Amino acid sequence: MASAPLQAIPADVVSVADYERRAVDHIDHAALAYLQGGAADEYTIKANLNAWSDYDIQPRVLADVRGGHTRCTLFGETLAHPIILAPVASQRLFHPDGEYATTLAAAVMQGAAVISTQASHSLENIANQSQGLLWFQLYWQGSRDATLALVQRAEAAGYRALVLTVDAPVSGARNREQRAGFALPTEMANINVPPISLPSVPEGKSAIFDGVMTVAPTWEDVAWLVKQTSLPVLFKGVLHPDDAKRAVAIGAAGIIVSNHGGRVLDGVSATLTALPVIAAAINGAVPVLVDGGIRRGTDIMKARALGATAVMIGRPYIYALATAGALGVAHLIRLLREELEIAMALSGCKTLDDIHGDILRRVTLEST
Repeated sequence: MASAPLQAIPADVVSVADYERRAVDHIDHAALAYLQGGAADEYTIKANLNAWSDYDIQPRVLADVRGGHTRCTLFGETLAHPIILAPVASQRLFHPDGEYATTLAAAVMQGAAVISTQASHSLENIANQSQGLLWFQLYWQGSRDATLALVQRAEAAGYRALVLTVDAPVSGARNREQRAGFALPTEMANINVPPISLPSVPEGKSAIFDGVMTVAPTWEDVAWLVKQTSLPVLFKGVLHPDDAKRAVAIGAAGIIVSNHGGRVLDGVSATLTALPVIAAAINGAVPVLVDGGIRRGTDIMKARALGATAVMIGRPYIYALATAGALGVAHLIRLLREELEIAMALSGCKTLDDIHGDILRRVTLEST
């Protein structure tokens, strides 16, 4: 049986890895399998984590970095640091307060949080409870009318941006959670939206091509959607440079390089591998964000050096949530920010704008 969340941060918790180690005592076995699992053989989960070691940092000494900071600006909002809480569904699985706790932590740390369509509290209640900057993660709802209705709810509630997930009309098999017998509790299902009705599939037809994909969005749908809202719309789940350029051409305000934490299609590129290619294709037209496998402040600096404006973290803050609630999440953000500050200071970077690709060295077999 999972232990209750802690009321104080243990002295031995000083990194993301420590929160992951602690969290297993505070999360139900099946829920842990859901959190940690990925599609198929989980190749992409491993790739996301391992890719960060493909680059070494080349520190620069004796630089005057007095007065430095980690501030960044996104869509007219200044954040104290470039660490954004990614959308994670059903957070009450991991702590009774769920999204209320994580948004509180993001606000206290002067950052931003992205609320999932599949949150375990209503999007309105989360916005009413939060004092910080919130973006809303949007899944296409099977039709333009249903999707627009959800967008209008987010607008009315005060969300400041939309994060349109474009890579997950169909989810890959998640073997780990299937083996653990995970099922989402009824009281956490469909809090914000009803289930999408799928068409009946005639015998001999494909449940994917003739079922699920018939209600999935197309480029025409998302181009229409961008025009329906005054909020900036970020496209999350882009891995191909041509898709990134096309998204910008139809009005995307930002690109999030993401593979859904390895939960949708196994065998795709690690996000860090795709990041510099996407950034080059965009060439500064809109902000580029990245998620996937980020576990330390040096990872954040590497992401910035390779073209990211900011990063998003997912599983790490859920480990902290399960361990110690809002206090744990705030502490985790502080740890990552402090690690980033140390990495910047020791690399001669006074601000995020000073972080460029020349601080990195690509690790090769010859150089190791």
